[in-house]
Amino acid sequence: MAIDTKSTKDPLLSIGKIAKRTGSSVSAIRFYESENLIPSTRSASGHRFFHRSVIRRISFILISQNLGYSLQEIKLALDSLPDNRTPNKADWDRLSRRFSKDIESKINELKALQSKLSGCIGCGCLSLKKCKLYNLDDHISKKGAGARFLLGDKPIKAS
Repeated sequence: MAIDTKSTKDPLLSIGKIAKRTGSSVSAIRFYESENLIPSTRSASGHRFFHRSVIRRISFILISQNLGYSLQEIKLALDSLPDNRTPNKADWDRLSRRFSKDIESKINELKALQSKLSGCIGCGCLSLKKCKLYNLDDHISKKGAGARFLLGDKPIKAS
């Protein structure tokens, strides 16, 4: 059965045309397909074709990766869309609210890091006795994993 690549509603495009339009490599598009991030249709000869709407999904993937999201996180977001369809305004609004919260959190973490680094380096002494980031014998690890000072924890005095 022949595939209709000329449908005016949502025409099918070759992998090369999708790559050119999104600025992605053909291998990246194949990878996104293999990870079930984007759907494709196969011709009888095995050639991949993609609905034009895949361009939006790839753009979303690229933007999300630039914001620091893992492919697993991006897949979860895309999986929330019904039947691999083109996201509508309500879908994007819902996804953008979630991402906005994450971005705000990242901004706050970066601001906290910036203020601590400029305070430490700004004094000019780099003294381990005065440095707010110094963690003698890793005492802060008692409060848990991660960048504890950036999470707001205060240094623990050595006992």
